[in-house]
Amino acid sequence: MTTAAKICGLNSVSAVEAASRADFAGFVFFARSPRCVTREQARFLASRLPGRVRRVALVVDIDDAALDAILTVFRPDILQLHGAETPARVAEIRTRTGIAAMKVIGVTEPGDLDAANAYLDVADRLMFDAKPPKRAGALPGGNAVSFDWKLLAGRTWARPWMLAGGLTPSNVAAAIATSGAPAVDVSSGVESGPGRKSPRLIRRFLAAVRAA
Repeated sequence: MTTAAKICGLNSVSAVEAASRADFAGFVFFARSPRCVTREQARFLASRLPGRVRRVALVVDIDDAALDAILTVFRPDILQLHGAETPARVAEIRTRTGIAAMKVIGVTEPGDLDAANAYLDVADRLMFDAKPPKRAGALPGGNAVSFDWKLLAGRTWARPWMLAGGLTPSNVAAAIATSGAPAVDVSSGVESGPGRKSPRLIRRFLAAVRAA
């Protein structure tokens, strides 16, 4: 089975064009991120993607007013909830918006995976990402940090899931082989600098995923 690929943090036309062969395209709505875009930018960039590519809006512990403001201009296929959203909050967002929700689970050790169970009835998808490093200014994601992929080996959930965290064109094949991930997500691993997406690295990443 082919592994699906998501390119996150898209913020330029050249990056979007390189990501046009991905399965998912992510747009970040988190002010502290160097990949943050406005709702108008996201709508414009998403309009340049083929229809088959699912648009994802990444938000972090967002309130209703801010979320509604985004959705009046840019309506994604999936909302990626990358903060400390509770199962109740995920269910509320999903019900209010009518948009599929993907809950991100931070992982450092085996027990962290158990947190996913509480979201199985309220989220449409799961993403397993490395927990942010304990340093000032660390972002919820996109920190170029990975976790032990073997923790996911042989695990199954009653929802589609993705692997994220520290993936690059050079290691994604090993990550897929080790974890058995049906889908992978990359952001900083295809950048030439913080927030500067490299079309060349995006194409390399997608080629590595397809060949894995």
